[in-house]
Amino acid sequence: MDVQQMGKVAVLMGGRSAEREVSLMSGTGVLAALRSQGVDAHPFDPAERDLVELKREGFARCFITLHGRFGEDGTVQGALELLGIPYTGPGVMASAVAMDKLMTKRIWIAEGLPTPAWRHVHSAAETRAAFDALGTPMIVKPVREGSTIGLTKVLSADQCEAAYALAAQQDPMVMCEQFIAGDEVTCPVLGAGAQAQALPVIRIVAPGGNYDYEHKYFADDTQYLVPCGLPEGEEPTIQALVLKAFRSLDCRGWARADVMIDAQTRQPYLLEINTSPGMTSHSLVPMSARATGLSYEDLCLRVLASAALDNAMPTT
Repeated sequence: MDVQQMGKVAVLMGGRSAEREVSLMSGTGVLAALRSQGVDAHPFDPAERDLVELKREGFARCFITLHGRFGEDGTVQGALELLGIPYTGPGVMASAVAMDKLMTKRIWIAEGLPTPAWRHVHSAAETRAAFDALGTPMIVKPVREGSTIGLTKVLSADQCEAAYALAAQQDPMVMCEQFIAGDEVTCPVLGAGAQAQALPVIRIVAPGGNYDYEHKYFADDTQYLVPCGLPEGEEPTIQALVLKAFRSLDCRGWARADVMIDAQTRQPYLLEINTSPGMTSHSLVPMSARATGLSYEDLCLRVLASAALDNAMPTT
């Protein structure tokens, strides 16, 4: 891989979403890794600078480490398509759909892929009705947020009003989801189409089963098990399921899918897919890649090399 051919690279970080803090951590790590390999990489925060400056300053490609809305939802991807600057990760449509948990579920159901039962709710009263239908525990969360921001695990009906209010603070679209009790795992994917490859599955063991924002990014008491230690045959089954989920949304470049395995039936259920995965010291894609012998630096280079446009114009 000739890093000189990559040209001037912008690492997009920060942004305006609720995940800005994590994005800055991811971007700082990626920037240092690329520079250590000789890439002409520079930080670029779309919350502080106009994206038009990317073209004006001669950037040849972008490594997207933005998380959440205005970075992972197809908006930045669309702007880069207009500017003609290749970028990492899935394209406009795949990014927009994956950010919307309702649309993602509808596609997965249409494709015959397992995902927990859910309800789209518009009020505290509808949240209470969903609790009666889905049972306890129930998850209430914003449709278009990540990192468990605005999420509540509801154990009793009297928690529904507060849970709805918390989620609605982050997004007017709120969903309730059946809680699956069992093993929590995640599986990254690199590549595109038939060449896409599922990396090793990571099993997550958080204190009290509470894998929240603090335990994801800052605490050191969460266990990440690679090898995952699942019963024989389950890891390849999950990898195959995640690849189907990745391809069903027409993802490319990279992504990471979160899965719950029912403790009683051992049936895996797809929760969501992250199209701009974290790259912090606690992040899961680098952890999984390391298990295959791929270093953080080499992972960054591989992802950067996959930068592309949905609608690349033919050269004349």
